[in-house]
Amino acid sequence: MAAGKEIRGKIKSVENTKKITKAMEMVAASKMRKAQDRMRAARPYAEKVRNIAAHLGQANPEYEHPFMKVHDAKAAGVIVVTTDKGLCGGMNTNVLRAVTNKLRELQAAGVQTQAVAIGNKGLGFLNRVGAKVVAQSVGLGDTPHLDKLIGPVKVLLDAYAEGKINAVYLAYTKFINTMKQESVVEQLLPLSSERLQAGKTGHDWDYIYEPDAASVIDELLVRYVESLIYQAVAENMASEQSARMVAMKAATDNAGNVINELKLVYNKTRQAAITKELSEIVAGAAAV
Repeated sequence: MAAGKEIRGKIKSVENTKKITKAMEMVAASKMRKAQDRMRAARPYAEKVRNIAAHLGQANPEYEHPFMKVHDAKAAGVIVVTTDKGLCGGMNTNVLRAVTNKLRELQAAGVQTQAVAIGNKGLGFLNRVGAKVVAQSVGLGDTPHLDKLIGPVKVLLDAYAEGKINAVYLAYTKFINTMKQESVVEQLLPLSSERLQAGKTGHDWDYIYEPDAASVIDELLVRYVESLIYQAVAENMASEQSARMVAMKAATDNAGNVINELKLVYNKTRQAAITKELSEIVAGAAAV
């Protein structure tokens, strides 16, 4: 029964793996709910900042913020948002594939690229493909903190304001629902007036400025861009936990199928051994 003993060992090993994947699935489900609540809580802030910026921009059409100016520099920046950990299905693979296509598109147009990596997986990928990484932020944990994101991202924002790059792109995984996440590469800078005006109501607001309109618009648009980046990281974290929960559930189901198949093989092997022993006993009795 050496074969039977080996099969029992495999069954035990797969059962232990199933316990781990089941536990990880339950943990991911708990974190997913918190990440979704955090993501939805951040949306009204970004929406309100955008509306106010649109009103201020329309009230002061003579002033143009540096983030809205179009530059002629042959360089662009890409902010890549990925996870720090794996075991979340093909989520990182999909967004990194979209980033690869964007980098090839920019290189074909003769545009040099520099990148900011948010997340360990994206940092490793950018280093492997030889991209120029000017800043990074890893080890964000389960809760995104804006103070950890501002420093790395400010490198590209300052470069754009100085006219050194002509565009900044943001790549992340957008949360649709628990079973679906979408890889997105969208233009962050220059800010288009259409994007600011989206969702704007027909009436206008009049504001009292302190100290002056230009200073208020400057600070407000910086906060707006930061809120877009924070929202992208929050969406990415919600997508991560959803993808991990689905992946671990699939792994648990597969482990159950493997255990059933191994038990069937074990029972067949055991039955064959019993039949062989009975045959030998019957043959021995007949010989006597």
